[in-house]
Amino acid sequence: MKNHVKQVILAPMEGVADVLMREMLTSLNHYDLCITEFVRVVDTLVPKKVFHKICPELLNNGMTKNQTPVRVQLLGQDPQWMAENAVRALELGSHGIDLNFGCPAKTVNKSKGGAVLLKSPETIHQIVTNVRESISAEQTLSVKIRLGFDDTSLLNEVVSAIVSAKANFLTIHARTKRDGYNPPAYWHHIGQISEHYPIELCANGEIWSYNDAQRCIKEAKTSNLMLGRGALATPNLANVVKGLEEKMSWPMLCQQLKRYAQLELDGDKSFYFSSRLKQWIRYLKLQYPQAEELFSEIKLLKDKKDILSAIDKLH
Repeated sequence: MKNHVKQVILAPMEGVADVLMREMLTSLNHYDLCITEFVRVVDTLVPKKVFHKICPELLNNGMTKNQTPVRVQLLGQDPQWMAENAVRALELGSHGIDLNFGCPAKTVNKSKGGAVLLKSPETIHQIVTNVRESISAEQTLSVKIRLGFDDTSLLNEVVSAIVSAKANFLTIHARTKRDGYNPPAYWHHIGQISEHYPIELCANGEIWSYNDAQRCIKEAKTSNLMLGRGALATPNLANVVKGLEEKMSWPMLCQQLKRYAQLELDGDKSFYFSSRLKQWIRYLKLQYPQAEELFSEIKLLKDKKDILSAIDKLH
């Protein structure tokens, strides 16, 4: 029996899902929400220009061009400054606040942010409590975690800390920090959480296809899904998992690669374009064999016109 998908959210992929990629993917899909790359909070109020750089959609009422709401994500470890920056993000137009306790990057973890906080449920509780008490009851406060740092031994304690601090929504990437991005994802842990805690859950990790989404919903016992790398590997994946479309064909995808180049033409940022496109093609290789040949053709190219010619040749 088909499992209904309630919400599909675009994940906050650091260094990948920037404003251009959000614009591209939300124009192709019916996403219900996008989460930004994280705004790093240390011991100060982050300047408005930094929020606008990471989330230019704030200048458009917190919406992408096709009216998909965008939520700012904060990453940090100081409860007071996380709360003050949450207030600022909402004043600037963010659709709720997302708190990152799942980032596995070593540089982030060394500075006591991201997934390393999964070792300290009490700190997570203090951060979520401070943010919740600083924003209005109507504003959504969502949290993103992994199953744990080295293992899942503190998972219940972490979830309990988040729920008791009155967050509204919890996304769980169904792997530990130690697991990294290695398959599989352990969706059943989310299912166990759903049976014991009164909070709306969202499942994240290893959703690459319609069938993956159906299995995830069954095991995680939630119909809210967050798409990360799969959304880059199959650009119309959100519509695929919603049962609205089949996977995009290679010729259609080539048209989108060219369109991505057009998004960049406002300023001639050829190096930025070439590096970002090559990064994207690394994900596309996971689902499209033709992307391997394209990558070989363009890996040494930096000029946008040369890259577009290569795409046309392999179209």
